[in-house]
Amino acid sequence: MLDLANLLALSKPVVLETGHWIQSMVNDIGQEDIQYKGTNDLVSFVDQSAEKRLKEGLGKIFPEAGFVAEESASDYSEVGDGYYWVIDPLDGTTNFLHRLPIYAVSVGLIYNKQPILGLIYEPNRDELFYAAKGTGAFLNDRPIRVSDQNQVGRSLLATGFPYYDFSYQDQYLALLKELMQKSHGLRRMGAAAIDLAYTACGRFEGFFEANLKPWDVAAGKIIIEEAGGKVTNFSGGNEVIFEGEIIGAGPIFDEFLHILQSKWKP
Repeated sequence: MLDLANLLALSKPVVLETGHWIQSMVNDIGQEDIQYKGTNDLVSFVDQSAEKRLKEGLGKIFPEAGFVAEESASDYSEVGDGYYWVIDPLDGTTNFLHRLPIYAVSVGLIYNKQPILGLIYEPNRDELFYAAKGTGAFLNDRPIRVSDQNQVGRSLLATGFPYYDFSYQDQYLALLKELMQKSHGLRRMGAAAIDLAYTACGRFEGFFEANLKPWDVAAGKIIIEEAGGKVTNFSGGNEVIFEGEIIGAGPIFDEFLHILQSKWKP
């Protein structure tokens, strides 16, 4: 039986040390260091070096697990039902490269394609969010819970905008218009891991986004669930990590999902 509490304890220093190193590099990045993986999809040596650090550290802790990591996962369609570390070494790369202090290290562990452990570290605020299945969710060793707000009309929501795949832009904008009129407002932080962590601790009542990758959501899903929230795909199903879409919330979940489905047509 895998000891998740011990694995979590051993993983924390690896994630924290990587986040501290990333933070030490924020003023050393120049335009010449930026590369483009695709339209508006930026990367730098910081992302690549951070991923290497995480893989080396986590590989020593749990060598039986495979890796699905943003900078080296060209294809994750063959991921099986075993243990895999799912890593985003620097979620919010564009923010980081523009010195906007909203970015994070995100590490999840999945088994049977479902997350069982997650850590999200935001170095600017020195906040480590983490959870393991059945143990609850925490922020810097303090237990956290999703917001107890039960009305979308009194909720602050988070999302992410299309930035390279614009095929669903029109229905996305229609949904944004609906939510603008029916909530306290929408925020776009530019880092899905932070959106999920903030939903888990009640700063946001809910979050949704489409066209995401496994490393964007693996850690955040388990953290929200252990904080008492619910996370599904846009159809309400439990397959989120490899589906590319996610909606998560506390008590507003059913109303939130209903609004989304009224505007979002697969």
